[in-house]
Amino acid sequence: MIFTSCPLLSPSFSAARYGSRWPQSFALFMARRFFGQKSNSRQRRASAPAIRIATAGIAIGLAVMIVSVAVVKGFQHEVKHKITGFASHIDILDINSLNSPEDYPIVAPKSFVEAVRNTPGVAHVQRTSEKMGILKTNDDFAGIQLKGIGSDYDTKFLKSALTDGDWPAFEDTVASNKIVLSRYLAQRLHLKVGSRVYAYFFESTIKMRRFEVAAIYETNLNQFDKLFVIGSSATVSQLNSWQADQCSSLEVVTTNFDRMDQTQQRLTQLIAREMKPEQGTYEALSVRENPRTSGTFQWLELLDFNVWIILILMVAVAGFTMVSGLLILILERTSTIGVLKALGATNTRVRHVFLYYAALIIGRGLIIGNVLGLGVVWAQENFGFAHLDPATYYVDAVPVMLSAWWVVALNVGTLLITFLALVGPSFLITRIQPARAIRFD
Repeated sequence: MIFTSCPLLSPSFSAARYGSRWPQSFALFMARRFFGQKSNSRQRRASAPAIRIATAGIAIGLAVMIVSVAVVKGFQHEVKHKITGFASHIDILDINSLNSPEDYPIVAPKSFVEAVRNTPGVAHVQRTSEKMGILKTNDDFAGIQLKGIGSDYDTKFLKSALTDGDWPAFEDTVASNKIVLSRYLAQRLHLKVGSRVYAYFFESTIKMRRFEVAAIYETNLNQFDKLFVIGSSATVSQLNSWQADQCSSLEVVTTNFDRMDQTQQRLTQLIAREMKPEQGTYEALSVRENPRTSGTFQWLELLDFNVWIILILMVAVAGFTMVSGLLILILERTSTIGVLKALGATNTRVRHVFLYYAALIIGRGLIIGNVLGLGVVWAQENFGFAHLDPATYYVDAVPVMLSAWWVVALNVGTLLITFLALVGPSFLITRIQPARAIRFD
């Protein structure tokens, strides 16, 4: 008989003592007893595979979510770092230059540059000048955009992207025949460090300059590597016949990328106060709005949508496996449920037993999922075993970046959503009648 072997028939669990108010600790005690039973015991012959599948669903789902978030956030951070390292956060320029092959210069006296530098949220300001031209060798030629920089330019990112040669010293007032070439252009034109190449610039007349390749860089950003050559701002000003206070744009680096929009608004207000309409149509364009980089940022924002799809699918899979597992557990423990009800346990208390039981299974799955997911992220960050084609993805290895807050949020979210999905199926317990359930076994 089931009554003779059931440990619940003891004075400590009698209905005479607790009546309909069984302690909440009893539900947790029973859940731990069920959870601690060996998988090869007679009571768990049916549920053991279901529990393994449910645990695996939770673990794999969480691991995939952790890796997905780490890869997307790492990829977004790496590409944003490269773009803003080359093109800055905000450009102050004449809006007409965006629709013209030639730049419309802005007048940026020291007083205006200083006002921009003192604007809240601005970390650094640098002048740049540009000129379209052609690099020509005996065998080939390529269209280029010569970007002139001076001593105020932050070259930290470009120096980190050098693959050959040494970075030359570019001055604001002294023209130089040194240039820094991208690896793409160097290979296309068969140039190397120390090579001399002729450049031709077209305006009212053809202007020719002979440059020497001082260094070669590679950012893997096609929109820059295929076009830009770095030179002296004084050289570009000579080619454009500009005055000392004229330049193509003021590149502004903000203190906080996430608050770039607020800084842009302050700069727009500054331009309206300081610059006269007859000087030109000046505007502060963020890197998200600049035609050169806006497409890349729109693509990066689409990746967030892909991550949400992955998160929803993984949570749905985890929830489905847990619901299936809970139903099997309830059916397998029908006789036990009948005994508990016969001893005075309410439907709510019995439901709590199985919900605690499911929570323990979810917790084990979360632990395994964290070990798997964080292990993969750690291995990729330290060994870079997953590689990418830099011509397509801008990086040669899958970048990863993960915040502790993201890990906590994924764990808590998975636990809550999966646990809440079990509340409905747990009401099946209320349909079980003690008299029939005790004979079920």
